[in-house]
Amino acid sequence: MNESVIERAEALEHQQMEELGERYIHKSWLFHLADGDQTPDNRPAGAQVLMGEDPRLPPMPKAPTLMDFFKLRFSPSQQHLLQSARLAKDNGLPEHMVLACLLHDIGTVAFIRADHGYWGAQMLEPYVDPEITWAVRAHQALKFFPDAEIGFEYPASYVQMFGENYQPPDYIVAEYERARKHQWYMSARVICLNDDYSFNPDIDVSIDEFEDIIGRHFKQPAEGLGNDNSPSAHMWRTLQRPANAL
Repeated sequence: MNESVIERAEALEHQQMEELGERYIHKSWLFHLADGDQTPDNRPAGAQVLMGEDPRLPPMPKAPTLMDFFKLRFSPSQQHLLQSARLAKDNGLPEHMVLACLLHDIGTVAFIRADHGYWGAQMLEPYVDPEITWAVRAHQALKFFPDAEIGFEYPASYVQMFGENYQPPDYIVAEYERARKHQWYMSARVICLNDDYSFNPDIDVSIDEFEDIIGRHFKQPAEGLGNDNSPSAHMWRTLQRPANAL
């Protein structure tokens, strides 16, 4: 049984490599830096580069929706987002805040881990209410600071990941201080409350559960995400075709 699965995976990989032909795949400088590598990414002389659709990835529709990105591009860790949104729904939160919980870690799940709140907010800004964008951005900083009045404690997972004596950088502290005075402070805190308790490996939630909420509160462009010339369209195009040379 396992052997046949391995054989099928190897056959698929072989097919994908054949479809790539001799095309060279550049990896971004950021990719190299993340591996602590500053050596040049040298393309062999005369080699063509991959541009357009990547045959190694599932094909995307011509006008992709947010649902398509969830199903075809987001990492398996999207289960955290789905569980968080279900918890928010079960807790009776309004639909726009359920959507905020569904999308709060979209930066991590779809794009990049560093400063994920900022990247996620930028990806979402043209398509959701400003309150959602602000809350997604601010939750990154607020997670580092407990709020006893609403029952939010410093995450035990942060102690495990960063150590007991970790101090967040100055810009995170400054962001927290600004957020404390903001009209939507509680919106970002709601994300935190429905965030740290949504990592259950025994629960499997489908994005289809939130299709109606997405339809009512996410401004899906008719041209498709990445084709609409919005300020963040380039980020969705990059996610769709991450191996583009330029």
